[in-house]
This record gives sequence, structure tokens and C-alpha cells, in this order.
Amino acid sequence: MKLTPDRKLDVREILEDLEHYRPRRKGWTWRRKKENHHIGPFLYKDTSDDLAQSVPLPAAHYFGGIDPQCDFVITTEIASGRFEDDLRRMRMAAWHGADHIMVIRTTGQSHIDGLIEGTPEGVGGIPITRKQLRATRKALDAIEDEVGRPINFHSYVSGVAGPEMAVLFAEEGVNGAHQDPQYNVLYRDINMHRSFVDAAESKRILADSSILQLDGAHNANAMAKEAWKVTPELFVQHAINCAYSRAAGMPPDLIALSTVPPTAPPAPKLRLDLPYAVALRDVFQGYIFRAQQNTRYMETDMLEATVTHVLDTLISRLTSADIQSTITPDEGRNIPWHYNNVAGVNTARQALMGLDGLTELIELREDGPLRGQVRELQERAVLFLEEILESGGYYQAVANGQFVDSGYFPERKGDGIVRDPDGSDGAGTVIRREADYGAPVCSHFGDSVCAHGSGKPCEDYGGCTLCVPSKIRYIDELDPEDNVAKRLEHPLAERAAGKLSPEVERHGDNIVCVTLFLPERPPVAEAAALEMAKRMGLENPEVISRRVLHPAEGSVFEIKGALDVAVLVDGLSVPTREMPLPEAEIEAWARRRNIRLVAATVGEDEHSVGLHEILDIKHGGIEKYGFHCHDLGTSVSVEEVIDAAQERHAHAVLISTIVTHADVHRQHMRRLDELARRRGLRERLVLIAGGTQVTDELARECGMDAGFGHNTTGRDVASFLVRALRAGQPDTEPPAKG
Repeated sequence: MKLTPDRKLDVREILEDLEHYRPRRKGWTWRRKKENHHIGPFLYKDTSDDLAQSVPLPAAHYFGGIDPQCDFVITTEIASGRFEDDLRRMRMAAWHGADHIMVIRTTGQSHIDGLIEGTPEGVGGIPITRKQLRATRKALDAIEDEVGRPINFHSYVSGVAGPEMAVLFAEEGVNGAHQDPQYNVLYRDINMHRSFVDAAESKRILADSSILQLDGAHNANAMAKEAWKVTPELFVQHAINCAYSRAAGMPPDLIALSTVPPTAPPAPKLRLDLPYAVALRDVFQGYIFRAQQNTRYMETDMLEATVTHVLDTLISRLTSADIQSTITPDEGRNIPWHYNNVAGVNTARQALMGLDGLTELIELREDGPLRGQVRELQERAVLFLEEILESGGYYQAVANGQFVDSGYFPERKGDGIVRDPDGSDGAGTVIRREADYGAPVCSHFGDSVCAHGSGKPCEDYGGCTLCVPSKIRYIDELDPEDNVAKRLEHPLAERAAGKLSPEVERHGDNIVCVTLFLPERPPVAEAAALEMAKRMGLENPEVISRRVLHPAEGSVFEIKGALDVAVLVDGLSVPTREMPLPEAEIEAWARRRNIRLVAATVGEDEHSVGLHEILDIKHGGIEKYGFHCHDLGTSVSVEEVIDAAQERHAHAVLISTIVTHADVHRQHMRRLDELARRRGLRERLVLIAGGTQVTDELARECGMDAGFGHNTTGRDVASFLVRALRAGQPDTEPPAKG
């Protein structure tokens, strides 16, 4: 399957012959780092290979369209709940630089008692199935070919079905996984014995398949009442998981610590979070660091979340990170929307590229308070670990409520999570092995008579599924109503009919978001905002963020709702827009010729900002390409414009006409064309008009050669001028000597 930029991903192609698909690559893949990398006009210090296909950052057009890629792997987390919609979202994220795709299946893998094959999408969670994994990995194969970079696929080995999940992931080419027995104990209430026994088996499988393991220690930040006070405990959780992973046979370069800066403004973030980040990296040298952005404090709008994300990324660059996670900024308020997945990725790559080479310019002070804070955190962590040993070990410490207590250890608040070592889900399900126990499969943890001697344990019967993938049994979805084929019927019918609907979570969900400012006190303003949304035609409107600008003067609200509108694509009037010329080509043509332009805001119009945006070099206007611009100013009559054009032997005239009452803008354009013809100048003059109500169609109807309205740049106008002059006057005179 081959993807091209002008063609939508077709899920039907992914599903075709899926039972015979095999992953072409297993194990984790890192970016190829490049130092002293020349990209466009710049030399970069902290980059990796460029992408073959991408969407550059918005400001890239000022720098020749460059799209440098940072040295960190960048994560995006996807949780739409329907894998067929996830695939399109993954493709978009990959074009923006994500190469670690995490799919959250919520309840499914944490609460089921075994591997469920053929399970439909569930209401309370989405159990992972082989079909979902296989379709995703197959789609990612095509996506990584399109963008020119390997993409890591990631999910969760948790719950009482952890080992089964690990086998499934190893078989299906999953590249990364969360596996942390403490996460199961503390946050999923799974029996301690069962959780650690399952973890040993799971980690052995992950290690043999080179699947990168992430732990879940960062969750204490989200659960504790005062997150910045649990930092000593986080060292201990990381240490327990690292030690247990090593004991299960996992090498350090496959063990990743999932770290989260624990605070956000208005807390003194860097003063609290930076020492923690430094201390953690000091203690766990040789392990992988996955820096995750913090969702705990996402209370209001996307701007607030994004600022915190940038500060989190600054900490990553000041210390270190192998993977930079980009938790979707709206995760705290709804299923993450696909354009917010991209926003999260762009936040990270924009910040990281802006911070390129930072550690060559600055260093963290050794003689200030930083080292003292680092030492204190490490000492508290050691004391915490000693207390666990004194109390009788990890199980007893959890039973005593020592974990996720919001006291700054050794202070205790008595609000930690309490679990019974002999209770919870899966209690009593661990069976002691007999001396002659045999497990004739590979990647098995512990003693087994089948593993003694040389050769693989599965040799006697011709190989297990990890060795012979053809033995894997593929089971398709079993529910006749809730399956991907059924779910695709509506989207495919809409596409066949040429219908287009808005969406943010799933195909055709019709969800839209509007922003309103209301100049009233908050309760009244919110009620008014909801009423206005209803009058716009939004169904079930809901306020998803609110920000008070002043208690009396007003508040701004984001409101989401359903806009049950589908338009016919064939019925749309889609303007054709010629792509602007490369800036180097414009300048190469214009600078060696004496191209003279006359410009003015005409009539009784005093507006000048728009015209200056097009002309002035300060704003990236056409002057920078070598055009010679003579600006007559504002409130200039059309006659004066033509007089100046004739006097200066101009090649083009640019008029701005903002005021439109009584169709005066039409009158100005027609008058300009009329006077140019009357004086015999029309054949050699290129006439261009611009303004908020000007369109190309309207301008041409009024005798202009082109019209430019909203969102026009100097490059757009310069491109048109070069094309028009090059076609009509290829031998335009060069500048006068001297």
C-alpha cells in the first residue's frame, strides 16, 4: 500500500488481506541524531534526519520553508476509541513530526481477565484486539514510508491480562509499552502478588522482542493532593520498577522512566521542577528518559495548557530527554480532538527547535541553590526507601498507605493510597510452580524443564508463535452490529454522496467549537453564551473553557456543540489559487530589473496598514525582492495615481480600497481602468486592487488584472507581478547604470 499526499487514507485497503499481514519491523527505533546540521540558512546542534513529507511550522515560510526535526522522539497520544479514525489522526500527526504513536484503550486492558479476540468497541473501554493492532501497524508502515521516518507504535501491558497483552504485542510488532506493576497495584487495584508475577512474565516477553518499556510512576503527580510533595516517592517508584525490570531480564536501554514536572504556574515552576529533573537524571544515569507534559493543571483554555507545555519542554532541553511526550492539551476536558493532537506535537517541536543548542550557551549553576535542592530530594528518596525496608517491604508499605501521600516525606498527611496485599482484583490466582513445571514457549520467565539444555523450548513441536508467526491464529470481529465494517458504512456512504461534515473526534461527529466574549458578569455571560450557541444552530452546546477577564467587564468562553450540517462538495465554489513563486525566484527576476510601482489608498480612505503590509520591507512586503515602490499615501484620488504612474513610467499600480459604502470601491477600480485606457497606458500597466471586500473575481470584473483580499501576503502580490510582467514584458529594462 502506497500513500500519496493528494490521496486520503482508505481504511478498506488497510483491512484487505489483514489476516496475512506480518509486521516488517519489530523493536524500538530511535531517530538518527545529527549535530552541526545545515538546514536552510541555519546551523543546528540538536537535530535528526529531515522528513520526506511534512507540514512545516507556521513561521517556516519566512526561512525558506525549512522543517528541522529535533533529536528527541516525539509522542502523541490518541484515544478516539475507533481505530479506523485513529489511523487518519496518526497520519496527520506523523506529517507534523510525531514518531511515537501511543493509543490509549482506557479500561480494556486494565480490567479484563484475559485476551479478548474479536471484541467489539466497548462502552466502558476498548479492549485491544489483534485486528486493531494489526491494522494500526499496517497503516503505520505506509505512513512511515510516506514521511520517510520509522514510527513507533505503543500501547499498555497492564491489568490481569498483562502477559497475554505482551505476547500479542510481540507477535504484532508493537514497539513500546507501558508496564509497571505498581501502576496496577496503586491505580487499578489489582492484587499485589498477581501484579508482580504477571510483570515478571510480561517484562521477559518485552525484553526478548526489544519493546521499549515505560513505567507509570508519574501518575503519583496526578493523584496526590499536592503533587510537588510526592517527588521523593517518585524516585522510589522508578527504582523499584527499574530493579524489577532488570531482574526479569530487561536491559537498561529498554527501560524508560516516565517523568512529569509536578507543578505549573502560578507556582514557581522552574524553581521546583528543575531540581527534581536534575536529581532524577543524576540517580538514573544509563536509563531512558521519557519526559511527559503534565495534564493535572489543565483547568481552562488551550493557551494556559500550551504555556505550561513549553515550560515543561524547556526543562527537557535544560536536562535531557530521549522521548518528549505531548499529552494532548485538551485531554482533561474531552476525548482529545485530532487538531489538538497536532497542536501538542507542534508545541513540542516549536519549543525544541527554538531551544536548539541551548546547552552550549548556558549551564546550570553548581554554586547556587540548585545543587542543595537536588541533594535534599535524593536524601529524602533514600530515607523513603529505608522506611519501606523497616516497615517490612513494599507490600506492607502500600498497606500502610505510604504511597501517594501528599506529605513532603518524611512528613505524612495520612492520605496515601491503601491496598490489601491479599485482596483486590485477581487475589488468590497465583499458583506456585511444581518442580517439574514445563512451559514449552520462548520468552518465558522463571524455571521450566523445557528451557533446560541447548536450543529453544518450543523446538519439540516446531516453534511457538513468537518464532513461527504463521501459527498465529487470526480471529476477526464477531459482533454482527458493532464492528469496523458496520461503522464504515456511514462514512463511506457520505463520501460516495460527496458530503462533507465537521469532525474533531470521529468521522462525521459534527462537533464544532466557537469562541464568544460577553461583556457581563460571569454567570450571566455564560448563560448568554450558551443561548447564543443554540441560536447559531448548535445542538447540545456545552462550555468547555471559561476565562474571566474582569468580574464586571466580561468573560470569554469556548463552547462545543453539534452542527448537524453536511455540504455537497460538488456544489461548492472552490476558488483556484495559483501557488506563490519561491522567494528566491521572485528576487532573482525582480532585483536585476528596474520594476517601478505606484501605490496608494484611494478616495477618501485613510486606511494604510493593509497596503504597508504588502509594500514595506519591515512587514515582509515586496520591497524586499527589489521592487521600487512609490507610496502616495492615503486619500489619494485615482487621477493622482495615474498621473504618478505616467510620470514615473511605472510598470504597475497598486491601490488599496477599504471603504465600501455606496460601492465606492467598485467605482475606484473602474475609474482606474478607464483613465489608464484613456491615456494609452493600459497595455503596459499592471493594475492591482486590494481591500477587505475585494476579491479577484470582483477586481477583474471592474477592469483590474488582479484583486487581493484577506490573508494576502507580499509574496502573493510579488508572485503575480512577476508572472504578469514576465509574460507581457519579458525584456523589461535593467536598472540604469550608476
